[in-house]
Amino acid sequence: MAELSSLWAIEMLIAAFAGGAFGAAVGALPAFIFTGFMVIAGEAANVVGRYVAATGPGKAGELGALGITGAIAFGPVFSPAISFAAGTAAAAYAAKRGYMETGFDFHEAKNIAFAQGTKPDVLVVGGLFGILGYWFVQLSTIYSMPYDPIAMGVVLSAVAHRLVFGYSIIGNAKKGLLNMSPFESEDRRIIGEPAVDGGESDAGGSPETDGGTVENRFLVEPWLPHQYKWANVATLGLVVGILGAYTAYVTGSPFLAFGISAASLVFLNCGVERMPVTHHMALPASTAALALAPASMDITTASPAAIQAQIPLLTALVVGAVFGVICGLFGEAFQRVFYSHADTHMDPPAASIVFGTFVIAILAALGVFPQSAWVASLGM
Repeated sequence: MAELSSLWAIEMLIAAFAGGAFGAAVGALPAFIFTGFMVIAGEAANVVGRYVAATGPGKAGELGALGITGAIAFGPVFSPAISFAAGTAAAAYAAKRGYMETGFDFHEAKNIAFAQGTKPDVLVVGGLFGILGYWFVQLSTIYSMPYDPIAMGVVLSAVAHRLVFGYSIIGNAKKGLLNMSPFESEDRRIIGEPAVDGGESDAGGSPETDGGTVENRFLVEPWLPHQYKWANVATLGLVVGILGAYTAYVTGSPFLAFGISAASLVFLNCGVERMPVTHHMALPASTAALALAPASMDITTASPAAIQAQIPLLTALVVGAVFGVICGLFGEAFQRVFYSHADTHMDPPAASIVFGTFVIAILAALGVFPQSAWVASLGM
């Protein structure tokens, strides 16, 4: 029970509350973009530190590994389980209260780029969900769960905000959970119905015969209207997986490619059309590539040269490509089930990272990979 005491560390609860409130104030997506920039800064310092440590005494890498990446990017300030998850919860709350009238194409609660500003009640909601996210991560860490605890915290927080604020977990999917064709045909919802009334009519039918009127909202709302076709997602995953594995191979960092992908979303937030979202492909691919290192090697402290001496580059690239594809496709399947028919944001990348890191832990337990890199091992 002593390990559980971290759940009640007052200073961390205060920090998590502030991190969650900050995520609500600036918006979930901008908060996550800050995470990406902080990861880049932290991992750059860490990589330099490893080079220095490999050629002489000193601990130049500790500031990058612990002070920036660990304590800031993945800590109470910008941890996605705290700031991003709290930002999505705040949007769900604000939409329910009628605070959001942005003209967003989908349900207002899905507008995670919207900064909520300074409304005290919204910031309090964000702060409380920041604490909840901290608890989720701590519990996964304490019990050494074999997946990314931060990504799982994002997923569980989204489930929690849907339950707390009265949203459906999945939504109404009478046209089929995986069916995106209603979006392609621009079918609209009927006011008063969560999706479709189950009869012959939908937004493309006759509102007069339904007794309803057409709502200015799509019947099916894909997470990324420019990134949902299976072949497109698989091709993108292949490319990103290779680049993620290469980045991990040459730097020894399993997180740098993730940081670059996350930071690139600043362009999406600024309205650049067709900007892809790729961090859920990059992180598992980078991690899987480094899981090829011998079990005796600590990839979190080993120099890049030592890692390169133990892992064939071609093998790393192939493994990265495979994980990029499967994690991209898993994320797409997840959004079709838990996002496109629902009213709030439940993050497909977070779910995909949970899946990808869990697969790495399983493969390590089975002996396919020599180790599970930074992911907690799975006892089998």
